[in-house]
Amino acid sequence: MESVQTFISDVINDKLWLVISFLLLGAGIYFGARTIVVQLRMIPEMFRSVGEKPAHGQTDEKGISAFKAFTISAASRVGTGNVAGVAVAITVGGPGAVFWMWVIAVIGGATAFVESTLAQLWKTRNADGSYRGGPAYYMTRGLNARWLAVVFAFAITFTYGFVYNSIQSNSIAESMSESFGQDAMWFKVAIGAVLAFITALIIFGGVQRIADFTQVIVPVMAIAYVVIGILVVALNIKEVPGMIGEIVGSALGFREVAGATLGQAFLMGMRRGLFSNEAGEGSAPNAAATATVSHPVKQGLVQTLGVYFDTILVCSITAFIILLNNPTYGEEVQGATLTQQSLAAEVGGWGVHFITIILFFLAFSSVIGNTYLAQANIEYFTESKAVMATFRLVVLACVFLGAIGSVPLVWALGDTFAAIMVLINLIAIVPLAGIAVKLLANFSAQKAKGYDPIFHEDMLPGIKNVECWDGSDPVTHRDGQIVRSV
Repeated sequence: MESVQTFISDVINDKLWLVISFLLLGAGIYFGARTIVVQLRMIPEMFRSVGEKPAHGQTDEKGISAFKAFTISAASRVGTGNVAGVAVAITVGGPGAVFWMWVIAVIGGATAFVESTLAQLWKTRNADGSYRGGPAYYMTRGLNARWLAVVFAFAITFTYGFVYNSIQSNSIAESMSESFGQDAMWFKVAIGAVLAFITALIIFGGVQRIADFTQVIVPVMAIAYVVIGILVVALNIKEVPGMIGEIVGSALGFREVAGATLGQAFLMGMRRGLFSNEAGEGSAPNAAATATVSHPVKQGLVQTLGVYFDTILVCSITAFIILLNNPTYGEEVQGATLTQQSLAAEVGGWGVHFITIILFFLAFSSVIGNTYLAQANIEYFTESKAVMATFRLVVLACVFLGAIGSVPLVWALGDTFAAIMVLINLIAIVPLAGIAVKLLANFSAQKAKGYDPIFHEDMLPGIKNVECWDGSDPVTHRDGQIVRSV
């Protein structure tokens, strides 16, 4: 098993991620330039969009609000990457890895905007009136490349439904083993069985139950973790400038870090940053497409905010907690246990159990979010109930098996499949970026006139294969009327 992990990490991932990292940075810079740095100049609008309710008091019981779509994607984003993934990045790449996580978040914000805006534009309507969509849909309808959509749908189904869910359950098992001081196989088997059982109770309930679950649990778990993290950082505020200096200095080569090279810092920061915020991976657009909003750009802005919330805030707190306790670099890959031990060193032994509880909810909500993202792509191929039931049963098997697997192997597999998804998704969104730019211009023109932006397909007549922006949704009306021009 160790030889398999070494081959995947050293032979495949190191070479593959050297290419993917520069592709991600290049694409993010390109999208930032085309949108005039939308990820920074429209931050206030992001906060307005995430809390927006349908205009004129109109609601769609079958629809998903902007906030619910945000929490579905946040359930996938905010998980083990924020607690265990940051620890993995630091132990392998040193503190400099955190700097590159910040970089990929800020630059990737533009990528997140483009992919989620496109997903909203080319979403489709289900029989019950709700929406679904994502990369498979904009690849088919926008790029006219169904073959690429098929490849991507298979990739995301396998990656999120199976590999990423294994990572989540693995981190839960690791943290519980540390918390209970029990590393026996029977203990991990028991954890895996319990996780599979409670996952089954949720995922067989459908997207609305997923949305309801994540809407409640994601804010609670995130706030609890952030509050404790901020308190720890505040109590050690004098150490923060030194830690930031260490992060930036080691990332840029100004400070040498034993056991971690500049290359390791860059690659690990890119990998863990992407795993955490998913900008450019094509996962969040699946959740973005489910939202009932008046203009596609609004979900692009909401999902960009999700990237910042995940990496700039939550991951940074974890990094500061770990760095306060001077971890060793480049020797052994450590995950959740390092974060547990670091917090316990600051607040006492209860910190270990606190991380166990928080990680359980973070990771478990990610399992739910991941499963939804995967099943949305299953629906691209077929609406067969038998196929969906089979898929969900395999998800349960992966949740169980992930709990008993090794930490380095499951993370290595996650990196490999994440890279494949990025490559496929970038092939689609780079040539389609011009359409997202036109939608942003349409949105901005309406804002300049003092309007709450709405969209109708007639506003951009050159765009083909648009299904859901014909004016039939009440939230796209202004004063009860369908508007066909800015």
